[in-house]
This record gives sequence, C-alpha cells and structure tokens, in this order.
Amino acid sequence: MRRLPRNVVSDLLVLSLLSLLGIVGYETSFGDLNFLVAAIAGLVVGTLAAVAGAVWRLGVLTTVLVAVAAYFILGTPFTMPETGLFAVLPSLTSLAGLAYGAVFGWADIVTIGTPVEAPYYIAALPYFAAWLVSLVGTMLATRWLPKRRTALRASVLVIGPALLYLSGILLGTDEPYFAGVRGVAFAVIALVWIAWHRGTTVEATGEGAKRLRRQKITGTSAVVAGAVAIGAIAGVAFAPVSPERFVLRDEVVPPFDPLEFPSPLSGFRKYTKDLAEETLFTVRGLQPGDTLRLATMDSYTGRLWNVAGPEDAGSDAGYGIVGESLPEPGLADLGSKRDVEIEVGAYSDVWLPTVGYGSSLHLQDAASAARASDLRYNPDAGTAVLTSGIGEGTRYELTANVQREPDTDDMLDVPVADLTLPIVENSPDVAEAKASELAGDAASPIEQLRAIEKALKTNGFLSHGLASDEVASRAGHGADRITELFTRSQMVGDAEQYAAAMALMARDLGYPARVVMGFAPDVAEGQDEVEVVGDDVTAWVEVAFDGIGWVSFHPTPDQVDVPKEETPKPKSEPQPQVRQPPRAEQTEDELLATVEIDDTDDDDKDRPFQIPGWVWIALGSIAIPAALVFLPMLAAALIKAARRRRRRSGPNDRQAAAAWDELVDRYAELGFEPPTRATRLQSARALEQQVVEQGLGDAMQGADAAAEGVPLSTLASTIDRDVFDGRPVSDEVVARRWTEAEAATAAVTAAVGRARRFISRYRIRRRR
Repeated sequence: MRRLPRNVVSDLLVLSLLSLLGIVGYETSFGDLNFLVAAIAGLVVGTLAAVAGAVWRLGVLTTVLVAVAAYFILGTPFTMPETGLFAVLPSLTSLAGLAYGAVFGWADIVTIGTPVEAPYYIAALPYFAAWLVSLVGTMLATRWLPKRRTALRASVLVIGPALLYLSGILLGTDEPYFAGVRGVAFAVIALVWIAWHRGTTVEATGEGAKRLRRQKITGTSAVVAGAVAIGAIAGVAFAPVSPERFVLRDEVVPPFDPLEFPSPLSGFRKYTKDLAEETLFTVRGLQPGDTLRLATMDSYTGRLWNVAGPEDAGSDAGYGIVGESLPEPGLADLGSKRDVEIEVGAYSDVWLPTVGYGSSLHLQDAASAARASDLRYNPDAGTAVLTSGIGEGTRYELTANVQREPDTDDMLDVPVADLTLPIVENSPDVAEAKASELAGDAASPIEQLRAIEKALKTNGFLSHGLASDEVASRAGHGADRITELFTRSQMVGDAEQYAAAMALMARDLGYPARVVMGFAPDVAEGQDEVEVVGDDVTAWVEVAFDGIGWVSFHPTPDQVDVPKEETPKPKSEPQPQVRQPPRAEQTEDELLATVEIDDTDDDDKDRPFQIPGWVWIALGSIAIPAALVFLPMLAAALIKAARRRRRRSGPNDRQAAAAWDELVDRYAELGFEPPTRATRLQSARALEQQVVEQGLGDAMQGADAAAEGVPLSTLASTIDRDVFDGRPVSDEVVARRWTEAEAATAAVTAAVGRARRFISRYRIRRRR
C-alpha cells in the first residue's frame, strides 16, 4: 500500500465539493433534497473505488471493474431500499434497477412530471452520475495530475463537475434552484483551485518560496474578484428582462399517445347495456354530488370526441410519467379535499377513475404497484392512465381537490379563458344553427351556455336504446348522429349525444369546451362506501372561464316518456285457411340419448415440474453479486495463464529470461514497485530492499528455506549468465530457472498476507 499525498487529498475534497454543487441542481426535478442521499453515496463509492485502486496500485481496467462491482453491490440501500433484501442487500430487482437507471434514467427524467418519483429506479440516475464523475475525476487526480501539477491539468479535472452542473440545468425545470449562489460558489472554488496549481512546478525555498506564495495569493484573488465583477456587470447588461430557461423536458414530447387507445366515449353504450348492474368500482370517501372522472376529450374529428394526441401542441394533452405526487392543474379554482380509495371490480380498461384534480395517487395492490412506471397523468384534464391496463382487484388511493362551482350570477362578467384547443373538424352545420337559436339574446358567455344547457335538458328525452325504452335511440356521436338528434321531431338520446352536441355548439360559439366521461353514483350523506355500477355512467361538458377554471354543464334530460307519434293502423286482409300437418307423437329431444362427458383436465398430469419464481430471484440475487466479484478475477487469471504460456515458448535462453519477467510481474501484482528501467540485478536488489522495509524478511527466509529457494540477487545473476555467456541453455536449466522463480514468488506471496494476495488476483502486469 502507498499513502496519498496531502495535496491529492485536498484535490479530491475540492472535486467532491464542486460535484455536489453541480448535482444539487437536480432538486428542481425531484422536488426535494431526498435524492442527495443517492448522489452523495455515488460520490463516496466512486471516490473510494478510485482511491483503493491508487493505494493498492491496481491497473486502470482493474480499478474500473472494482468500481463497477461496488456500484452494484453498494447501491441498493441508497437508491431503492424497498426492493432490496432486508433493505440493504442487492436483489435481482434492485440490480436491474441500477442498470436501467444508468441507461434509461436520462430519457425518463425529462418525460416524467415533476416532482419525479417514478419509475422505481429513477434515484439510480443521480447515484450513477455522481459515481461516474467521481470515479473518473479521482483516477485523474491520483494518477495523472501528480505527475505534473499545472493549471491546465487542473482545468481538465473541472470538466466532470461542470458537466454535472450542466446536467442539473438541462434535466431540471424552468425554475432554477439557487442559481446565483451555486454559480458564484462553483466559479470561485474552481478558479481558486485552478489558479493555485499555477507555478507548482517551480522549485523554491526560503524567501523565494514565500514570495511565490504571496504572488499566488495575490494573483488568485485578483482573478476571482475580476471574474465575479465582470460576470455581475455582464449579467445585468445582457440578461433578458424575462429570461427563458432552456430545459430538455420542454423540448421532449411525452411518449404516451392517447390515440393508441379507443375513445372512451365510443364505448358509452357498453356500460348501459352489458354492465348496467355490474359493480365496476367500490369507492370510499365520496361526498354527495361527487362524480368520478374517467376521461376528458377535447378533439372532434366528425366521427367522435377523443383525447387529443401529443402532436396537437396547443392542446392540454400533457400526459407524463408521474410518481405518487401529481402536478397541479394550470387553470382551476380548487375547493374541498377528498381522500378516496378505489377498488376495481368488473371494469377493465387503461383509464383510472379519479375525483376532481389529484395531488397524490398511490397504487396499493402488488400487481399494479409493480407497474407504477406505466402511470401517466394529465394535470389540466385531471385524468390518469395506466398504460398496461387495470382490471379486477386493482386498488389505489387518491388525494384530490374538487373544482369550485360558482353561481351563474357571479359569472355574468367573467370571460371565457383564452386557451388554444384542437380544431373541431367536420362539425355538422345544424349544430352551429342550433347554437345561435338556443343561445338567443343572452349577452354573457355563461348565460348563453346555461340557455343551451336548459333547452337541451327540458326539450329532449332520455333513451339508452334498450329494448325497454319506448323510442329507439341510435348509439354514436358522429356528425350524422348529431344531425339526427336535432332534425327528428323529438330530441332522443343519452348523455353521449347530448354532451357531444353541447360541446360542439359551445365550440361553434368560440368557447373552449370539452367533453368529460365518468360516473355519477348516488351518494347519501354520511355514506362511507359506494358501489358504482354501469348504469351510473354519464357525460358532461366543461367550459374554461378566466380565473375560475373548467365549469361543468349537464345537458342530459331526465324525462324518458317520449310522446308517441300517431301513425295510421293498417287494415287487416283475410287470408285463405290452410290445413296444418298432423303433430308428431315424439319430439326430437326424446330421440337423443344422454351422454356423460368427462370434463377432467388431464393437462395437469403431464405438466412438467416448474421451479418457483422466488428460487430464481434468490439465485439471481446471489449469483449476480458473485459474478461481479469473481468474473473479473477469472478474466485476470485467464490472461495471466496465457501470458505464462507465451513466455514458456521460444528459444531456451528467452524462456530462462522470461522466468525473471514472470517473477517481476508477480511481485508488481502483489504491490511491490520494481524499477521501470534497470538491470535484473538492480531490480532484484530493489525488490529485496522493499521486502525488508515492509517487514517481510523473516517470513521470506522461512519460506525460502521450506521451498529450497534462492535469493533474488543470486537468481538474477544466474539468469544473466544463462542469457549472455553464449553457451546453449538446456531444457533442464530452463525448468530449474522457472522452478526457482516460482519458489521465490510463492515465498513472497505467503508473506504479504491474505488481503494483498486477494487483490493481486485482480492485477495484471506485463513487463515490457
């Protein structure tokens, strides 16, 4: 082992401080400083791995392998303790998360809604970033910088922390985290540290050293003061009044595309016909008048209302990956709080029922919690999606606030919000005509919309198209169906048609309107648990008002008694009588014999034995860390064996010389420092002196006696004589030289101790 110089230790402290200042910028993405636990752990693991490689004189490749093993073995308790064994030991899931976080975390963090809490491996991103920068920086500080401590080389080492600082900006949000304080601190520390390396190669003593130190202090102070002053003046002079912060999340479109799934409103009749009496959800925590929001649709194609896709830049279709914390809506006047728990029954789809605008959502069942990375949420729409789908047994908790619904009189002077929504395409002309007719002479937007709502609700009739309904009602809400709704003698339909029609009418008037589909169960005062059935499905319209949010309108009528149209009764005409054939004495059913069918499933009898999943998990948790530790050792052993085979080939004089090369390499792998340019005899004396200095002389003498070994100086002189005396070297002499060299290396290997023997198995040294 060798000790690190004091100036190297100070360099490592400065680099760690600069890296910490840089990675603190991730706070804007994570929302708090909890990620610093993972980041600091990455700094410590990377730094210690590189320091261990320098202290134990490991090669660069071996040091990197040791650092990779430490990254996986030590990362679990700091990044994802809930997936580890006893929260400390790595498991198959945590090891996979550490790998996924290092590779895919960079893409995930710019598509996840802030604060970032999902997927489960996201904390591995700051851990990996800090680990990588500290590993490379420490290796340069301990191996490359001490050879020539110049300002230029110190500047190269600052690149790593500067990249961390830049990544904190690009991966964050448009709200900086103490940007001025962090920037000035980073610049001052970096400039002082770089300037202090200027002139370190100049040798001076006494008065010259003092004068050089005074010059360095004065020059460094002048550089720092000048940089701060110029930076402050330039910032005031050239900074824009309203600076726009460039961050990657504003340039990256979230990967979720709602258009990959069918429009929820197109399946409206499925609930009223097939699932009318089925329990879709069991909800706890609802209050009277609450509705469950399933999907919000603001795009119309002439065939149906649908959720706008991500290519509609002006829409609010911002579905992004979220954790348990949900982002706040951009336009809403939130009121009372709801803490609801929802358990899914007969419902099966990707849309999660929600209440109001959520602030947190926690998937409780194990199957859904394992797919938490599939959760997407749109804060402006107040709707959530689990892209892998939900089904019976899914449970989740939702904390939300509902939108306040102001009185109509209080909104007479309130304009609609200035929002850009997707353009309505192929809207029927009758909708625009009806909008002008029903709005009448109303002046304000709220009065016009309430007039349309009232006209549809009082003049229309409700029909789900069931066999029990008095009048048939065709499903769908395309342009032809909306035209039929307004051109029939009576308006007949259900919430699907009325909500779609009113939203089109509002959009024709120039108001930002959207259709919301959900469920409106009857909730009694004080009722804790409510079973939501398919017959509770409904749809309504929301229009955005400035400073208030999305106000709801319910145009669906309640009356179902549709007046019947008078139609003349056709006259009956007499038909000739036809004699019927005689009735058979036996029915066909009586001619069929009863057959007993054995439905026993014989597949289970031939099914092969399967190893349980927990066995694979346990094996993976043990095998992967073991592989990280022992595979590099195996690779080094194979390389050394190949090296030995090459040296035992060729002319005998070269084989004898190669025995000494093998001995020197084995000594170097055990931590000794053979001279790089020296004769065999000089190298032997240097190694013998190091053995004595390290207190291994007595142990070496005992081992030499037991192995009948010879001193290194004698072996070096003997090999010199074999190589240079001009006589041929016999096979017996070659074998004897290799035996003596192996005895010497075996003696020193036994003397150095277990730790150095174990580390030497990772080292690879090839004497050139």
